[in-house]
Amino acid sequence: MGFGLCMCIRVNQKISESEMKRALGQLKRKLPGQVQTDLAARELASMDNLRISILPDAVIKVQKAEDVGVVLKLANKYRIPVTARGAGSSATGSAVPVCSGWVLDVSLLKTIELNQYSKIVSVGPGVLTDVLQTKMARYGLFYPPDPSSKKYSTIGGNIACNAGGMHCVKYGVTRDYVLGLEGYLANGAFVEWGLPLKKFVSGLNLRDLWIGSEGTLGVVTKAHLKLIPLPEKRWMGMFAFKNEKSALACVSRLLKAGILPSMCEFLDRQSVDCAERLTGRSIFEGTSSVSLLIIELDGSADQIRKQKKLLLEITQKTVLDFVEAKTEEASETILKVRRLCSQAMYSIADTKLNEDVVVPIERQHDLIRYTLELKKEIGLATPTFGHAGDGNLHVHIMYNRSSANERKRAKKGIVKLMKYVVSLGGSITGEHGIGLAKVPFMELQHSKEAIEAMRSVKNALDPKGILNPGKIFHPFEVWDYETVDKKMPWDH
Repeated sequence: MGFGLCMCIRVNQKISESEMKRALGQLKRKLPGQVQTDLAARELASMDNLRISILPDAVIKVQKAEDVGVVLKLANKYRIPVTARGAGSSATGSAVPVCSGWVLDVSLLKTIELNQYSKIVSVGPGVLTDVLQTKMARYGLFYPPDPSSKKYSTIGGNIACNAGGMHCVKYGVTRDYVLGLEGYLANGAFVEWGLPLKKFVSGLNLRDLWIGSEGTLGVVTKAHLKLIPLPEKRWMGMFAFKNEKSALACVSRLLKAGILPSMCEFLDRQSVDCAERLTGRSIFEGTSSVSLLIIELDGSADQIRKQKKLLLEITQKTVLDFVEAKTEEASETILKVRRLCSQAMYSIADTKLNEDVVVPIERQHDLIRYTLELKKEIGLATPTFGHAGDGNLHVHIMYNRSSANERKRAKKGIVKLMKYVVSLGGSITGEHGIGLAKVPFMELQHSKEAIEAMRSVKNALDPKGILNPGKIFHPFEVWDYETVDKKMPWDH
């Protein structure tokens, strides 16, 4: 059995091998064919996109919602840690079974039920975001939250982390579309937080407590989601600027002018340089080392025509070059530039600390200026890209894990970065959640009293501490742990 980390002592207290075998035997009898204990299955469920691997003792692939209650009732009785899992695309280690125990895989819960009268869709947690969006588009409907891993990430995972994405600048995050949840408490009891209704104010709003709680308060088995009409048309352009200040100043001007883009993505020069070095060609012919904006407009043809005219008037003063997408294929080619940057960073170093910070829109250039100062101070690259329309930028510190000196400098840099973000009135995370990776910065963001209040909620809903233990509140420094060199499905 795992259970080696001191943060898990409260959960185990300590469960014996014989008790674990008894619990596992009972589980196999109750859920025949759903419990996996072979090494291959356990390895597959041992990590997420953070790539820190800790083997669970068993993996349970439930086949229906009621099976979740069966698993949790037994786990609670024997104090066995349970880590819920969808696709494992979490960037912060929230799906890593850090205390071993059981991994509760809900990826097979993939029902989709659309009410065409209310425009509400009820889905299982294993439904892929991209699959949901594609199916709803056939009915002229749109589910906007779209993390970059949407072809792989599940609705359950998106709810667990309150995921965002590129369309959040106009449409908001996952929480804005969740009307109700069904699921199970730590003791295996079934609960409903809200219903598939557009109005529901009965009782305390525990639905929103579950959203973004990373599986620490309960396990979702169904979500009732609001849909909106699918935009009639879309237009996309990519704009090159001489530096970050010029690009971000343009963002401020277009927002102030009343343009509401459905996407406004920013790439700094370091990120663009990585992409160009990887592909061996310039993104814009005749220019190099530029900062980019990728802007999408959506709506009616008339709305796009008016907004595009104003957008081009604003950008022409400072833009070096631009290209517009006239087909869906051309739009996808532009977006590939954005997606390529993350993987291209590994041409600099073999490891990165990826922080999805948020700052007030008018302070974004202050943040970028600080990342460049930090780059000089610690001697490590700090490529940054992200959602400039809502201030959610992904700052990366690149280092080689085998170098103790670089690890030390990376740690120093990330701590200084987070302190600076908070000083700007920003957030240490905008869409990835806390998991393991952001734990060291919780006290920068929250007062001791606020953290204690959060702990009180956790203890009330999960008194034995079995649900995703070791996350959010417990000491963990990701840079001290070895990662696994494994290619994930979403790696470009």
